[in-house]
Order: sequence, then structure tokens, then C-alpha cells
Amino acid sequence: MLRFVTTNAEKAAEANDHLGDTTVEQVEYDYDEVQADDVADIAVRGAKEAFGAIDGTDPVIVDDTGFYIHGLDGFPGPYAAYVDEKLGIERVWEVAADLEDKGAAFNCAVAYADEGTVEVFEGSVEGRLVPPRGDGGFGYDPIFEYDGQTFAELSMAAKNETSHRARALSKLASWLENGD
Repeated sequence: MLRFVTTNAEKAAEANDHLGDTTVEQVEYDYDEVQADDVADIAVRGAKEAFGAIDGTDPVIVDDTGFYIHGLDGFPGPYAAYVDEKLGIERVWEVAADLEDKGAAFNCAVAYADEGTVEVFEGSVEGRLVPPRGDGGFGYDPIFEYDGQTFAELSMAAKNETSHRARALSKLASWLENGD
């Protein structure tokens, strides 16, 4: 069993889809999220803390995601959740609407921790900023277009095939299965 420390049930369901025979249990634990410029550092710290605090037997995973707007030198990056909470995606779009470079990327780090191991698996997806559209997803999904559709316009299954988290979870699945 693998414990996914998250308050987002959709993330846990996505992990179950990608991790094959590994059973994933969602665990809500409020670890101290450090502020850092690298999502991997944030995820590793959270995974180490959560593993020790939950019970220290079953391995845990913690993910952290950043949203990087190329025309804003990568802002908001790992501070994406804070910016979304304070400004909302509509205002982020307003700031970015006049940018010449509307390229953007989601980067995700999934950190695995058990008693003797900490590993990080990263995934990213490149796209571009567009005016908000779509009813699905969460966070920046309505303003992030990938291959002609925003993540908010994709079904959850379609998003879970191509997302940044899916790419990181696929690397974790390979490591769990093959040790590489």
C-alpha cells in the first residue's frame, strides 16, 4: 500500500489509475509546506514529514505543482496555489493577456518516502495561456491550453493521460515496478 498525502480525492484517484497493482490510499495530513523555488524541494520535505508523522510504516507520496508563465519569467511557479487563492485565475489571465509570450507549463514533483528512501519523480507539460474556458479541472486548468483544449475542457480521464502529474506518476510506477 502507498499513502497519498493530499486533500484532493481526484489526485488520489489519478494515482490509483497510474500505479497499477499498487493500492493507493488517500491520507489527509496537514504537513508544513515550506516555501521554496523548486517544487521538488517542497514535495520532498512534505513526504519526509508525513511519513514520520502518519505512522512510519507504509510509504507515502506527496506532490507539489507549479505553474510557470514564460512571459513572466516563470511566475507564479511554485507559488501558484497562493497566487490562485489571492488573485484567482481570471486576474492571472488579465495580467498575462497582453504578454507577447503566452507559453506556460505545469511542473509536478511527486516525492516518495519510506523508512530508508526518498525519491522524486517529475513531470511537466507545455502549453499556452488562453482566456478562461471549460467547466472541469481545478486551479489553472481553465486558462491552460494543451493541444487545442484547456485542461478544464478535457474529461478527467483525458487530462489524466497527459497531465504533468500523470507524467510524474508514470515515472513513479516504473520505479516501483522495475526499480528504475
